[in-house]
Amino acid sequence: MTATPETTGAALLPSYDEATVRELDRRHVFHSWSAQRLIDPLPIARAEGSCFWDYAGKRYLDFSSQLVNLNIGHQHPKVVAAIKEQADRMATVAPGFAVDVRAEAARLIAEVAPGDLNQVFFTNGGAEANENAVRMARVHTGRHKVLAAYRSYHGATAGAIALTGDPRRWASEPAMPGVVRYWGPYPYRSAFHATSEAQECERALAHLRDTIMVEGPQTIAAIVLETVVGTNGVLVPPDGYLAGVRALCDEHGIVMVADEVMAGFGRCGEWFGVDHWGVTPDLISFAKGVNSGYVPLGGVLISDRIAETFAERPYPGGLTYSGHPLACATAIASINAMRDEGIIEHARSLGTDVIGPALAELASRHPSVGDVRGLGVFWAIELVKDRETREPLVPFNATGAAAAPMAEFAAACKAGGVWPFTHFNRTHVVPPCTISEDELREGLAVIDDALSLTDRHAR
Repeated sequence: MTATPETTGAALLPSYDEATVRELDRRHVFHSWSAQRLIDPLPIARAEGSCFWDYAGKRYLDFSSQLVNLNIGHQHPKVVAAIKEQADRMATVAPGFAVDVRAEAARLIAEVAPGDLNQVFFTNGGAEANENAVRMARVHTGRHKVLAAYRSYHGATAGAIALTGDPRRWASEPAMPGVVRYWGPYPYRSAFHATSEAQECERALAHLRDTIMVEGPQTIAAIVLETVVGTNGVLVPPDGYLAGVRALCDEHGIVMVADEVMAGFGRCGEWFGVDHWGVTPDLISFAKGVNSGYVPLGGVLISDRIAETFAERPYPGGLTYSGHPLACATAIASINAMRDEGIIEHARSLGTDVIGPALAELASRHPSVGDVRGLGVFWAIELVKDRETREPLVPFNATGAAAAPMAEFAAACKAGGVWPFTHFNRTHVVPPCTISEDELREGLAVIDDALSLTDRHAR
């Protein structure tokens, strides 16, 4: 008999020291969004709950939730157990078969979704979800244009990056045709010179209506928006805005697509961000928090009306790993854990009772804090040089020396044991939805100390 790891007791997976991990990573791993020779990724030895540790044993509070996806925290035992159980039962099967875990995951996701979004098309992540949502909208309407906002991120595949309204799109242009930009609401830096949230809502909707008019409503398949804009600022829409977009879509037969990849599954203190305003889109794209990225999974929630379009007409799209059994098993375990452990309610109370008041208090003491905003465990601190003029601490899309004040802030957070999520002139407070109040306050104290560095640049 040939010796195998099972018969010899040898480990199936590597267990390298830090130096080996660094060397192999440097030699063989090509990292996203990076100039390869200018980065030095930190090797991570283990993770649990709201924390991870490097090889030297230093503990970091994960205030980034990795990429704002680890809603249920690291190594949740129920989700890990689901992976092991499903791997023993059936590791994979093609998407054309009916499978218990795929069916149950879809049922649970539809059950927590608003309105009549009763069917799920599974993808491997958020970018593919947005790609397929746009395809569904175009086929359903027979139209080709898609309205997408500036200050947005929808993914890095060819279609999703075309929808994206931040500088990461530039290198991929010219991109997918038919995308039309509009300005969404951002009260702190209003494109409409609004002086109140109500005015911002009114003027943003008027701008969107005008954009629809001049583009021709009969040519527009979909309006795509992040319910709460994520990476580009945690921009919480003013009350009435999403309802206004819904009304415009209904008026003109346009499909409303809510990108909930980052905002969904507890991040906003609700199952979906739209629940905060009682609005039901036609399509919801999701990923990240549905299973906290334990196995890649995303999808599109589809309304009955749009699903009917494909009742006797084939949907022109598919993926080899659509509804992968391991991924669906983790979604089942994650959703059930969120229900059983009150994680949605916990996230909501952390936002109202801890994060919101704590950030308001920080803003009152730090002259470099221009604005704080958010809900649930989805918050941003916007840093400025001048509160009166609102000049950003670093310029838009700053790199190198121009971005140094934010790099200095991030380094101070890491030195203090907090791994931050920073983007342009903002730091986001986005820990796992399961974080304890004590851990949260510990991390906020580190941010408080690090803000003393950004205050040096404020006038």
